[in-house]
Amino acid sequence: MTEYWLISAPGEKTCQQTWEKLNNEVSQQQNLSVNYKLNIPDLKVGTLDVLVGMSDDLGKLDAFCEGIARKVAQYLGDVLEEQRDKLQENLLANGMDLNTYLTRFQWDMAKYPIKQSLKNIADIISKQVSQIDSDLKSKASNYNNLKQNLQSLERKATGSLLTRNIGDMVKKEDFVLSSEYLQTVVVCVPKQFYPEWKLKYETLTDMVVPRSTSLLAEDNEYGLFTVTLFKRVVDEFKHHCREHKFIVRDFVYDEEQLMAGKNEISKLEADKKRQFGPLVRWLKVNFSEAFTAWIHVKALRVFVESVLRYGLPVNFQAMLLHPYKKTMKRLRDVLNQLYSHLDNTAYTAEKEIDIPGLGLASQEYYPYVFYKINVDMLDVAKF
Repeated sequence: MTEYWLISAPGEKTCQQTWEKLNNEVSQQQNLSVNYKLNIPDLKVGTLDVLVGMSDDLGKLDAFCEGIARKVAQYLGDVLEEQRDKLQENLLANGMDLNTYLTRFQWDMAKYPIKQSLKNIADIISKQVSQIDSDLKSKASNYNNLKQNLQSLERKATGSLLTRNIGDMVKKEDFVLSSEYLQTVVVCVPKQFYPEWKLKYETLTDMVVPRSTSLLAEDNEYGLFTVTLFKRVVDEFKHHCREHKFIVRDFVYDEEQLMAGKNEISKLEADKKRQFGPLVRWLKVNFSEAFTAWIHVKALRVFVESVLRYGLPVNFQAMLLHPYKKTMKRLRDVLNQLYSHLDNTAYTAEKEIDIPGLGLASQEYYPYVFYKINVDMLDVAKF
C-alpha cells in the first residue's frame, strides 16, 4: 500500500496523550494501521482572514506540486527507456525512498524558515516548483526534439523500400555518373511484377539503355532495380512507370550527401548519449525537490486547517496513518467514532458540504483534519 492518511486531532491535556489514544485504538488494539507522528514546527499563525485565504490557496498549491512531482517522475521513466525498470530506485527524496522520507518527515528550516509568514513560505514553495516546471518543459522539449530527429532518421534506415533511405544499399559503380546525357534511376518493383519489369522496362519510353537494369536489394514486397536512360526522357519514363505500378525513387547518388546522412545519425546518437547522464541527474534532483516541497505543503495544510478547526492557542497533533488495504473501511469507522465529538455535521465522507473558507465543497470531510497522500509516483491513475 502506498496510500497514507495524514490527520490531526486537538491535543488532550498534552499532544502526546492525543497520539497515544489514537495509536492505542487503531494500532495496538485492532491492528488497522501503522502510525507515525508528523512533526510540524511552530509556524506563524497570522490573522483569521489570512488563514481562511491560505486554506484555499494551499489546496491549489498542493495539487500543483503533486502534479509537477508526478510529471518529473513520469518523464524520468520516459528518458530511462529500456532501463525504466530502474525508475523506482531513482525516485528518492533527500536520498531516502519516498515512504521513509514521509514517515520520518522533518521540516526543512533552511529552505522554508519558520520565522517567515505562512504566505511567504507558500510563495517560496510555489516559485521553487514553478521554476522546476519551467525548466522541465525546456529540457524535455530539447531532448524530445533530439530523440524525434534520431528516430526519424532511424525509421528511414529501415522499413519498406518505398520509403526507407537506400543510401546504404547502393554503390558508386551501380550508377552512371558525371555524364552529360545519361542518368541512372532507382525503381521499386513489386515482386509479382518482376517478369513484367524485365519484359517492358526497355520500351516504357525511347532512349532507355538496353540490358541496363540490375537488382540491388529486396524486401518482402519490393525489389530495388536500377536502370539507365537519357536525362531528357526521365520524366516521361517516371510517368509510364506509374502506369505499370513501378515506383521511381527520388534518389540521386551523391557521396557527400550520403556521408553527411551517416554522420548526422552518428552525431545525433552522440548528442543523445551526452545529454542522457546530465538530464537523468537533473530529473532525480528536481524530483526530490518537487516531492519534498509537496509534503511541506501537506504539512502547511494540516497546520492551517487544524488552527481553523480547533482554534487558538495552537494545540493539535498531526499523525500519519498507513492503513492496511483490507482494514481501510474499518479504520475509517473507528476514526469517525473516536473523533465524532469534534463535529456533529461530519458523520460521513459522502456528504457534500461547503464550509466558507475551508474549500471543502464536494470533498471528503471528516470530524478530524484529513488529507490523503499517495506516494506511488508511477500510478498516474491515482492522480
